Amino acid sequence: MAKTKLGDLLEAYQRRDPAARSKLEVFLLYPGVHAVIYHRIAHWFYCHHRFFMARWVSQHARKKTGIEIHPGATIGRRLVIDHGMGIVIGETAEIGDDVLLYQCVTLGGTGKDKGKRHPTIGNNVLIGSGAKVLGPFKVGDNTRIAANAVVLQEVPPNCTAVGVPAQVVRVRGEKPMADFADNVDQVNDMEDPVQEELLALFQRMDQLEQELKKQNKERTA
Repeated sequence: MAKTKLGDLLEAYQRRDPAARSKLEVFLLYPGVHAVIYHRIAHWFYCHHRFFMARWVSQHARKKTGIEIHPGATIGRRLVIDHGMGIVIGETAEIGDDVLLYQCVTLGGTGKDKGKRHPTIGNNVLIGSGAKVLGPFKVGDNTRIAANAVVLQEVPPNCTAVGVPAQVVRVRGEKPMADFADNVDQVNDMEDPVQEELLALFQRMDQLEQELKKQNKERTA
């Protein structure tokens, strides 16, 4: 697991969260920071085969923060967990550098895999609130997962995944880390094929209603 200087982690929160007024505020009051610090301790115990202590620390962190990270998970540098309540990260999950997670995200398994059961998240990835990434596949660098998406297969780099089950929409080129940090929008520029189908269905229903009204008027005339 990559080591992160505390100052770099706090600066990442300030860069990603407009509400973060100071590093001291982030350090004292942000549960995502506390969850990552607890995980560093739990992961150390896990790597030294002290599994009971590892789980004890991780469960203590869960009660304190509402964020459940298995001590076996591997987390990169400058992970930002915004709000964080309800986040679950599985044992074999791997998270790269400069990743942003919103509340209620699950990096889990499907229940049918053995060994590597959880996803590998690349660098500079944004995962929106309520999204579920399930299975032992890779989510590529600079990728965005839309809010409430359910991702069940690999996502290439520089893409956006939306919908249930998630479908991939390629974005305009690769964005550098600074640009990515300044454009952490969970919804804009994300095309949802499910939403498009629903809109088309509603439009068709409106057309049928208009035709039915027209026929009724002709019958009563």
